[in-house]
Amino acid sequence: MRVVTWNLLHGIALTQSESRPGLAEIAGQISADIIGLQEVDRNQPRSDYEHQTEVVAQAMGLPHWIFAPSVTGTPGESWESADDSHVHTNDHLSDSQTQPHYGVGLASRYPMKNVEVLRFKAAPLSLPLLFPGNPRPRIIKVADEPRLAIIADLETPAGIITVATAHLSFVPGYNVKQIRTLSKHLATRKNPVLIIGDFNLPGQISARVTGWDSLAKLPTYPTFKPRIQFDHMLARGLSAENVKLAKASAHTLALEISDHCALVVEISI
Repeated sequence: MRVVTWNLLHGIALTQSESRPGLAEIAGQISADIIGLQEVDRNQPRSDYEHQTEVVAQAMGLPHWIFAPSVTGTPGESWESADDSHVHTNDHLSDSQTQPHYGVGLASRYPMKNVEVLRFKAAPLSLPLLFPGNPRPRIIKVADEPRLAIIADLETPAGIITVATAHLSFVPGYNVKQIRTLSKHLATRKNPVLIIGDFNLPGQISARVTGWDSLAKLPTYPTFKPRIQFDHMLARGLSAENVKLAKASAHTLALEISDHCALVVEISI
């Protein structure tokens, strides 16, 4: 099965062009059975009020999806912490779907069950962050926001696989604590488990912290000249041979949306 993780930067391109295709057209270029999405909008003015998880899922032909917001409102402007009443799936409309939300999505070719959302409080810090751009990057002071992971058991033809997709804090130390907490939360699962997403941790830190297998060692950020790997796939419960095959298959896609490349891995269980 092909697994993808993509921080889509709420559908924004680094270079503006009148001829740039929309999110649905770009997502339609991705072939995958499972995709984890980070920095996803729902009903935001800045992204034309799209339900971006649903748009991506439909464009990719993935019938099962879930969107879990970390905040109600708009990051960098006015927002408050979201909760599980705002979660929206392909077969359940939340009561608050008309509000603007921002968070994490998961879409799958396979049915989902035992879905849960693991939430993390925002770090009480603001940090200056370097944002890539053409021709010049810029530095902006950014406050952290609540973070989360979506966890689901997927009923694949080869058996159950648990997938967690997460967008973790950019604050050093907090992101390490979050990936450690998430991996420990999943430690009792008997079936193979994947953690995919934007961990805001460079290199192999997340693999060393968790002790899980890293399935890709490739720079994913920024798209126009990737130098750092912030986007990862970690696995537990795969055979040594399947880990080796997954690593050999790993590659990135520099798409016309986002400052992160999509990370693609073929996985057998």
